[in-house]
Amino acid sequence: MTAVLSGLDVLLGRLRTLLGGQSVGLLCHPASVTADLTPAAEALMRVKDVNLRRLFAPEHGITGAAQDLVLVGHEKDPLTGLPVMSLYGRRLDPDLRVLEGLDALIVDLQDVGARYYTYNWTMALAMKAAARANLPVIVLDRPNPLGGERLEGNWPEAGWSSFVGLYPLPIRHGMTMGELAGYLNDRHELGCDLTVVPMLGWRRGMAWEDTGLPWVAPSPNMPTPDTARVYPGGCLVEGTNLSEGRGTTRPFEWIGAPYLDGPRLARALERRGLPGVRFRPVGFEPAFHKWKSQRCGGVQIHVTDAARFKPFAAYLALIAEARRQAPRHFRWRRPPYEFERVRLPMDLLCGGPGIRRAIERGVSLARLETSWRPDLARFARARRPYLLYS
Repeated sequence: MTAVLSGLDVLLGRLRTLLGGQSVGLLCHPASVTADLTPAAEALMRVKDVNLRRLFAPEHGITGAAQDLVLVGHEKDPLTGLPVMSLYGRRLDPDLRVLEGLDALIVDLQDVGARYYTYNWTMALAMKAAARANLPVIVLDRPNPLGGERLEGNWPEAGWSSFVGLYPLPIRHGMTMGELAGYLNDRHELGCDLTVVPMLGWRRGMAWEDTGLPWVAPSPNMPTPDTARVYPGGCLVEGTNLSEGRGTTRPFEWIGAPYLDGPRLARALERRGLPGVRFRPVGFEPAFHKWKSQRCGGVQIHVTDAARFKPFAAYLALIAEARRQAPRHFRWRRPPYEFERVRLPMDLLCGGPGIRRAIERGVSLARLETSWRPDLARFARARRPYLLYS
């Protein structure tokens, strides 16, 4: 038996109380599974007094096969034969017509604890649509693989809402999806009739490996818990012309470009003495995505102490050093990116141009981290009433 029961496993033990005789929709993805790896849709369809009528899929689709930024159309679920309504295509929220005939919408999404991971925002948009349809929402909680204690990163600037930051949060927010649902519903007045089914056994200081739950990749470039640990920083590389390791066996851990000297970059980063991390020179050739089939020099990020590692700060340092090493070749990525055609992707990810401009001016990492502290302290106080676990 696992140390933690997910919200899905808890729900399956309480179905008659919460869902008996109801018609429901399910927002899910490949990581929506029970402790014995039964997909959530299949588990619900086995229950006689629950009528699962349709599925909803976030970015990457119901099977998780679509790569980043690839729009997904409506389809049929190959496992259950149910219709799947895409929430990462022509619309990012459910059409009210497809919510008709449902008694509740269940949300079961494995998140990775970073502001830019789009499943947060798909959930929020689904909650808003459900509120307009007077449809209750039941969020099934799952562990935050980064734990629930550490906070990191900047607060977005005013006017920088996007699909990688629909509502203000720090980069590493330390909340589960169930906690976020409560926080967003209340603080941003989504108006949703919300029920959260908490996990059993989860504690805020847990690493993923402590839960005993199987890791199923929630997106195609999130293959392991190690990837999730670096992602709050690794995703920033999407805002540059550096390869973030897509098309390799170590996405977000191998970072490089053909114009970089890996050993030199590793030495520069090692001299910084960043906590809980080491940088090792690597060479790699992405099979797809940036720099496809070209030899890249760069580094692998090795997390040596997850409790001390600060992914956002570490990758800002990496980007700054790469830019310093190759100023003639380094570039900020141009739009389009995540439904935005004007603003720079790096600025979208950071919630404004401030951090990019600071890197360009050579502002120290220590000064940047100091500037975030007041907002992190305010957020720590604001989120406290919505925390469900000790």
